[in-house]
Amino acid sequence: MIQSLQNGFTLDNHYLRDLKGPVPVPTQYAPSLGVHRGSCPVEPHKDQEIQRHRSAQAAPLLGSCCVQTPAPMDVQMCQSIQPCHADHQGDLSAGQLLKWMDTIACLAAERHAGMACVTLSMDDIQFEETGRVGQVITIKSKVNRAFTTSMEVGIRVSVQDVREHVERLVCVAYSTFVGKPAGPQKVLLRPVEDLCSAEEQLQHSLASERRRLRLYNEQTFSTLLQDYHTLANDPLSAVSTEFTRVESIELVLPPHANHHGNTFGGQIMAWMENAATVAASRLCGCFPSLRSVDMFRFRGPSSVGDRLVFKAVVNNTFNNSIEVGVRVEAYNCEEWTANKPRHINSAFLIYQLANTPGDVPAFPQVTYTTQDGERRYLSAIVRKRIRMARKHILSCKEEAPLSVPWDKSNQVYLGYNNVAALTVLAGKQDWEASSISDRVAVYVHEEVELLCVQVQMEVMSSALHAFTLLADLTLRPLWDKHYLSCEEVERADEEETVYHIKCPPINGGKSRDFVFLLSKRQPCKDGDPYVVALRSVTVTTVPPVEGFLLTSHSPKKAYWRCHL
Repeated sequence: MIQSLQNGFTLDNHYLRDLKGPVPVPTQYAPSLGVHRGSCPVEPHKDQEIQRHRSAQAAPLLGSCCVQTPAPMDVQMCQSIQPCHADHQGDLSAGQLLKWMDTIACLAAERHAGMACVTLSMDDIQFEETGRVGQVITIKSKVNRAFTTSMEVGIRVSVQDVREHVERLVCVAYSTFVGKPAGPQKVLLRPVEDLCSAEEQLQHSLASERRRLRLYNEQTFSTLLQDYHTLANDPLSAVSTEFTRVESIELVLPPHANHHGNTFGGQIMAWMENAATVAASRLCGCFPSLRSVDMFRFRGPSSVGDRLVFKAVVNNTFNNSIEVGVRVEAYNCEEWTANKPRHINSAFLIYQLANTPGDVPAFPQVTYTTQDGERRYLSAIVRKRIRMARKHILSCKEEAPLSVPWDKSNQVYLGYNNVAALTVLAGKQDWEASSISDRVAVYVHEEVELLCVQVQMEVMSSALHAFTLLADLTLRPLWDKHYLSCEEVERADEEETVYHIKCPPINGGKSRDFVFLLSKRQPCKDGDPYVVALRSVTVTTVPPVEGFLLTSHSPKKAYWRCHL
């Protein structure tokens, strides 16, 4: 069965606690991320009121960061790309871009807080394209939302050729900052107010959801990792990840540090990107392109005179991407002699090969030869699943209704479209294994704005018998606990039938009902599959049911193939 999953979630403006405090995960996100709803009460309507109340109470502690007239939120930087900013191919170096992004984000955070700020993390860094020598890079940043002691800064990078007048998106990222405290107490921040545009209000709400996902990332990671120990791994035809290990060392000099004497976060990120690129190139024999960065974490500071050791290694490869993990350790003179490092940074960088016309980019398969290599191999799979879920959960693009009106006048077209669309989807070759167990395997396929899940199941039955059971949905409540009832609404012919299905509630929500058009096809010749396809439709004879959440507009497609 293949299900096409798209964004169908609502975003609520919940009250959030301190950065390290417990935050409940929205119920609608739990199935996608594999986490459980927290036990803390949620009072969405009190969010702004509590934030303002806390800011008023914290005024004596804020000092210069609590002003009568807030400073402008936007901070902008324009840079002309010079040869010194480019890599060997003439493209803007990703490390140089990360330097600029960290600088402009820090300036935006300090403008809002009114004091020096410290970077905690930089998440969801997505590179759409790159710049070249002679073009102009524009970097804009602003504080999307301030919580009790932390704030999210949104960063948007665009490029424009000096001969053109159209800007193209290069990169989008979100960074988390805290005020640098003078003592042991954390700095309390004033909330972001005066949200004028719809885009600002949207990012303000999404910031809380991104924070929820980030705070529960470790719990989600541990939960999902237990399900990935059965994935196939062929060591005979794969390259060991140990072959890709890279270790580099840098001495922090005064030009690498800010006015506080701490190493620039952007400089560390640039050094990390360089080590990761070398590790990736060892595997594929070329220099791949950096496409995204996941979980950039700043665990501690370093200062002038420290020795920074960068350790990079390929964790895993997928159909068209590769994940490289980088760990940064710092030593002062005494620690260097005693060999006692401080773990100050870590990140996971995702690379892709450049698309060549007529050529399908692919990375060599890798395997693990050590226990630590196995941990990193499986962890990379889990992180990719979390990234995919996060991307589609937080997608804010408007969607056209997937449910279409049905009647006998358009039954032929809808039936053909139903079967053809799902047949094409099932025929795609780049499915990646997500979970494999006894007789059941789950695969995923991601396109630009579409996430698909394929479930393959082996049953001890003939193909014709399985087809007969699957093609009659009225029998489904007898063996499927997700069906409360199923009624036939209208039968167009022997191959097209409309059903009304009622499903039980999930996670304490309302019960749901669906209206499906079922299209079934028997093979025309030997080797063809049996096909049962479902799509959501709207019929006038099925009004909303009291007590049920009508979801006839929800994406719901399925495709069964039974081979003799």
